[in-house]
Amino acid sequence: MISLWVFAITNSRKLDTMKIMHRTSLTTLLCCLMLTVLGGCSGKSDSPLYLESNRKGGEAEAPVKEVPSDILSTQKAFSNVSKKVTPSVVNISTVSRKKIVQPFFEMNPFFEDFFGAPQTRRDKSLGSGFLISTDGYIVTNDHVVRDAESIQVKLSNDKVYDAKVVGGDQKTDIAVIKISAADLPAAVLGDSDKLDVGQWAIAIGNPFGLDRTMTVGVISATGRSNMGIETYENFIQTDASINPGNSGGPLLNVYGEVIGINTAIVAAGQGIGFAIPINMAKPIFSQLIQKGSVSRGYMGVTIQPVTEELAQSFGLKQARGALINDIIKGSPADKAGIRQGDVITALNGTEVKDPSHLQRLVAEAGIGKAVKVVVFRDGKTMDLNLTLASADTAPKAQRDPRSREPGGEADLLGLVVEDSEQGDGVVVVDTARGGAAAEAGIRRGDLIVSINRKRISTSADYARAIRSSSGGNLTILVRRGDASIYFALRVK
Repeated sequence: MISLWVFAITNSRKLDTMKIMHRTSLTTLLCCLMLTVLGGCSGKSDSPLYLESNRKGGEAEAPVKEVPSDILSTQKAFSNVSKKVTPSVVNISTVSRKKIVQPFFEMNPFFEDFFGAPQTRRDKSLGSGFLISTDGYIVTNDHVVRDAESIQVKLSNDKVYDAKVVGGDQKTDIAVIKISAADLPAAVLGDSDKLDVGQWAIAIGNPFGLDRTMTVGVISATGRSNMGIETYENFIQTDASINPGNSGGPLLNVYGEVIGINTAIVAAGQGIGFAIPINMAKPIFSQLIQKGSVSRGYMGVTIQPVTEELAQSFGLKQARGALINDIIKGSPADKAGIRQGDVITALNGTEVKDPSHLQRLVAEAGIGKAVKVVVFRDGKTMDLNLTLASADTAPKAQRDPRSREPGGEADLLGLVVEDSEQGDGVVVVDTARGGAAAEAGIRRGDLIVSINRKRISTSADYARAIRSSSGGNLTILVRRGDASIYFALRVK
């Protein structure tokens, strides 16, 4: 029994010894594996984790070894513009108080008795501008600072100044503000009259509050008008990105010269932005700085576009110029001999494209300036001279609206007319749907004063003019409220 017990103990110790040796071997193996891994991590590897360009001190070559020199030059030119011009671009932030509209209740005359004065809210907005002088004059858009209670300007060195409005002009959307500082980096103004479509255009501003953002595009078009944005329009169109906050910032050429003031975008489209040409802006902000307001030239006429039909009726080769449909008595145009029915084709040697173009040329010509006007009258071209007056002195014509009850039988033009009470024409009392006159745009209540440039005083004059023009073209002048309008139509 004793020998069996000793044998059992001995075998048991051998088994324990074997287990210990087995565990030691596993531990040793794991340690060796860990040391191998750690050694691999701490030591140098033949395969780097990333490739670094040899242009930065690494060993890898750039994917493109040779970049065309013109691309590098263009890239450098843009960088140079940014470095040179950005210091003259400013960030404008305004605070204004806007009335909270209560459309239903405010119509009640007792609204304020019950609810007190209308409530207002404080609105904050951002815009851009650029320094035009070293002593702190800044040009921006009028809509950026209009009705602002307070204006702050931040320069490129992060200094912030309070600003005051020197003057603003809503008709061109140009304003000038001023900060009290000296030795500021002023922008250099270029020549927007020499722009060509396709030239580089660079915009710098603060879109969405992102300071001094630079975008690049081309001049897409020049002379854009009739956009319905401002009264006087001659926009530069560009696809350089212009976003909210860019308003008032500069549009530049590759020389870093300011060629325009970024103003508007087409929200429904991409790459369609508009800038005010700097040559158009110069006389505006010059007057604002000198006297705080803008005065414009005045001829004393009302005008309308020359349509293809009117051009044929008047004998013009092209549907261009501005048709004079009324003249204010005693005005510069009246004194110069301009007549109703004349077509102004040029002013001071510049061909007139349309009424808005003539408006702009007259406004920019200057008060008290003698101008040469070319008119087309009765198939001939005439030169006339007149001296422009101030638009501030222009009288406002007022005429009583005329209304008549419809009735009667329509004539060849699809009109029913009767004598006016003043004896100065015939009143349209009804129009036939689909008639020549209605299609041309003549309405009930219009006063017909001439046909083919012959005065119409009575319905008998009107009937004779219609009969004599049977089968031909008619040019009819009507008065509608305060306006005189020409219409061209054909008698069948």
